[in-house]
Amino acid sequence: MQISAHRWVMTAVDKPLTRETFTPEIPKENEVVVEVAGCGVCHTDLGFLYDGVRTNHPLPLALGHEISGRVIACGDASKSYLDSSVVIPAVIPCGSCDLCKRGKGAICRQQCMPGNDIQGGFASHITVPSNGLCVVDEADLANIGMDLADVSVLADAVTTPYQAALLANIEAGDLAIVIGVGGVGGYAVQVASALGATVVAIDIDDDKLSRFTDFGAALTVNAGSTDSRSLKKQIAAFAGERGLRSTEWKIFECSGSATGQATAFSLMVHGAHLAIVGFTMAKSEVRLSNLMAFHARMQGNWGCLPEHYPAALQLVLDKKVQMKPFTRQYPLDQINDVFTAAHAHELTERAILVPNA
Repeated sequence: MQISAHRWVMTAVDKPLTRETFTPEIPKENEVVVEVAGCGVCHTDLGFLYDGVRTNHPLPLALGHEISGRVIACGDASKSYLDSSVVIPAVIPCGSCDLCKRGKGAICRQQCMPGNDIQGGFASHITVPSNGLCVVDEADLANIGMDLADVSVLADAVTTPYQAALLANIEAGDLAIVIGVGGVGGYAVQVASALGATVVAIDIDDDKLSRFTDFGAALTVNAGSTDSRSLKKQIAAFAGERGLRSTEWKIFECSGSATGQATAFSLMVHGAHLAIVGFTMAKSEVRLSNLMAFHARMQGNWGCLPEHYPAALQLVLDKKVQMKPFTRQYPLDQINDVFTAAHAHELTERAILVPNA
């Protein structure tokens, strides 16, 4: 396959991502080559570059796991995807092992993640397994003012909190609390609201919080201006005013910080479901016996099973989850500037890097 292609790779000696030229691989039987339309910049990518989080694939490695694009080549078993517009799952289970057959693909030991297990999406092209590709109708996207690059962040920022909401069994009448309304947490607010919950959004940034009063948050609270006990009392009073239960709160920790995790744990009530969605290398100290005393549960959430992607996409197409106001496209060759700005918390939208023409 002779295609002029490039990708931006992280190496063991260079902090900046550096550009290299490569030739996309000829896809194997169950693989496809995707011409990348856009790739979102995730907190996990920053962790790989700045925080010493190890990748499973040895360096050099192109990062990026929030990918949308068009299939331009297929292996023999994947021909049905040719010319399709797709979102690539951020975590791709093998689909054939015992775990996958039992519906536990999130812990499949043969799973692969672009930008971690294989070369990622900060590139013009990428070769990936075809298992679980989410086909997208670009005409449907155009009807809601989006293009194919815009929908790339469905692959993590939207679907990860969507799976967390499914695991929490969110339904009408629930009180959902989202801690950290950044790139993932903001979509967690929208997803929980779309599924029928009354949502409390918590952050330490008033500007971020103010954006979500029109996108699913019934109450916003700045955790930086109150202690955890007062915060819990404020939410309990709000629940009482709304006729919501004082038990079984669904709490989603999306900040990826030790402080956010401590706040989430402090909000535990009887029968609570505490979802750990954000990632941090920092350690937290909690009294696990609280889980016993409150008959509560704490659930980790690794990506999202590919079979849930179409339903999450439908929330977007139905305008129950809005993506466009919270993303911004940048040319791929601005990758180092974008990473620097994201690391410094200077971006107000989730960055999507678009390969240069």
